[in-house]
Amino acid sequence: MDKQPTKLKDPRSWFRRTDNKSVVIGTLIATFIAATPYLFYLYESVPDQKVWDTFLFTYNSNYYGSVLTVAWTLTGKIIPLMLILIWFFTCRHWWYHVLIVPIAMYSFQIFTILNDDLSYVDSNQILYLIPIMAVVVPSIYLIRAKMFDKLNTANKSLQELEDEFMIKPTSLWGKIKQYF
Repeated sequence: MDKQPTKLKDPRSWFRRTDNKSVVIGTLIATFIAATPYLFYLYESVPDQKVWDTFLFTYNSNYYGSVLTVAWTLTGKIIPLMLILIWFFTCRHWWYHVLIVPIAMYSFQIFTILNDDLSYVDSNQILYLIPIMAVVVPSIYLIRAKMFDKLNTANKSLQELEDEFMIKPTSLWGKIKQYF
């Protein structure tokens, strides 16, 4: 005996239907975002000295002179990077690829902080971002131009065009693999 699909009483009720996995992931993401001010102040638990010796590692701050300064600088870069990564992996708009530019910028800043040989942390980064921007910005412009060309020649709404251009991997890992 074949089962007939049941009709929904309220046509809007499919908006309210969620699976447990998406609820758990959404809760974890929302909790992380809400906790970012507290995570930022974790640097205050780091001692204000040149060498920090723990049972896991020993960190010697040659350039900054204080492990507290390194921790403060890193949290000022890591927290925004994490928020932009969440935005990138959860964004459904056609322009989300442009978020690669600030992701690359913050990643490079974190790399320069950890590389104690450099004398200025926030210098000459635009030179390293130019190749990334040279690919991302024209790509976004071309997608936008195609969308508005189709919008002017077709009877589709902007949302339908965004859905047409959107690449929808099935999982977070699928979305990450899309770029590498």
